[in-house]
Amino acid sequence: MPIFRKARPAMKATIDVRAAMPASGTWGLSWPLIVWMCTVAVLIASHPNLVLRDADTYWHLAAGRWILEHGSVPTVDAFSHSMPGAPWTAFEWLSELVMVGVHRLAGWAGLVTLAVSCFGLVLSLLMRFLLARMEPVHALLFTGLAAGMMLTHLLARPHVMAWVLLALWMSALVNAAEARRGPPWWLLGVMLLWANMHGSFLLGLVLGCGIALDAVLAHPPGKRTAAAMPWVLFAALSMGAALLTPSGWGVLAHAVYIMRMEVALAVIAEWLSPDFQRGNPLEPWLLLVLALALCGRVRLPWLRLVLLLGLVHLALKHQRNVSMLGLVAPFLMATPFARHWYAAQRPMRDAQVLDRWFLSLAAPARPVAIAVCVCVAALFAAASLHLRPPTPQSLITPRAAIDAAKAAGAQGHVLNDYIFGGFLIHEGIPVFIDGRADMYGDVFVEKFIGALRVKERRQFLELLDEYRFGWTLLTPGTPAIAVLDGLQGWRRVHADDTAVVHVRVGAQPAH
Repeated sequence: MPIFRKARPAMKATIDVRAAMPASGTWGLSWPLIVWMCTVAVLIASHPNLVLRDADTYWHLAAGRWILEHGSVPTVDAFSHSMPGAPWTAFEWLSELVMVGVHRLAGWAGLVTLAVSCFGLVLSLLMRFLLARMEPVHALLFTGLAAGMMLTHLLARPHVMAWVLLALWMSALVNAAEARRGPPWWLLGVMLLWANMHGSFLLGLVLGCGIALDAVLAHPPGKRTAAAMPWVLFAALSMGAALLTPSGWGVLAHAVYIMRMEVALAVIAEWLSPDFQRGNPLEPWLLLVLALALCGRVRLPWLRLVLLLGLVHLALKHQRNVSMLGLVAPFLMATPFARHWYAAQRPMRDAQVLDRWFLSLAAPARPVAIAVCVCVAALFAAASLHLRPPTPQSLITPRAAIDAAKAAGAQGHVLNDYIFGGFLIHEGIPVFIDGRADMYGDVFVEKFIGALRVKERRQFLELLDEYRFGWTLLTPGTPAIAVLDGLQGWRRVHADDTAVVHVRVGAQPAH
């Protein structure tokens, strides 16, 4: 039985490889289960701190802690001294509750396990979707390519949990559209969860409308009106479910506001365009898709092509969206790729033993095998994380600097660098700025950046006077540090590879 089989040209929707599958895989295993186990094992054993490299993890935990303590979702800022009482809603409140609950139960090891397990589950869902349309070899290649792109944004933050919901959303909708069925109504519950966990639900609504239109257009002209009714109702109810959040309609206005920000999106690393000079997984993806298109091996329906080009645009504009492109693209491309690729292939004679093994693992896993693998993975993760306890990266955790400031008698408000805001909030110290750039706004962010870069010395000195800072916490190399070193009334009390601390020792700095 060859791995690559020629498909029938008259195929309507998908390549059905399930007809060649045995009832169950080798030892009850399956490729999705193996993908999940390998993902968890490799990341936890070799890179336990990979997901703990972002400062926003800290303030998400603080927000979840605040929600637990107050029994409500905050609507005004409670963490900064620069904008106390400013309007702010924790749009990702449900994810933050999950994060703080896991952290209280299992510490940083729990957060690492949560993020890595969600990532592995997403790849497993994608793999199961692909196996229904193509040979295991191709499904593994697609999944590996998606994994490489998603690794760029694998962090202990709410969006990783939202990836699971996005994979469920796309898989169920595309399956229904290609089978010419109505939409799965249980996805309304997925949308309700998604809207309260992460702002990417808006992308889900857009993709859902596109797939709905694609599903309707797949019917003969005389049947499109009848086919459209359940999909239109589903789209309307999905929007309604998305508005069942503490902020209601405000979540839509918030998304528009963020996309209209200019200064913040131009300086925050994850919102910058991808840097291809340092190597980026988006580059091989683009080259591969371009090669497949030019050689005629994949042709997308025009509506899916529009959706894919939109995702490419977002990925080229903001590098944080590379992961979204990597996850969503296989759901849009799988069936068109399988249809054209297998139709153009000639039957090949391969090693029959290898073929049977690949196809046997394409079958669904047995419940016993799933239970055993989950237990083994849990024990392995617990042992690995016990031997190598994960900790957030030192570059976002200036604990020694804060201890030095306290020992030096630092009082009053702090002028902190952007990257330290999350840790300060987590430690209960009011911040000047942090990762919630949407709350601070472009004007504030531009003022902060201009002052710390000391474009004008006067501007920095005015900032010190305006907010009456008692101490500063800045990253090494910040131009403002040199000014503070020579400024009367300020004294450097700490410096290391993470942070530099100055404290005010006089009543008023000299100009």
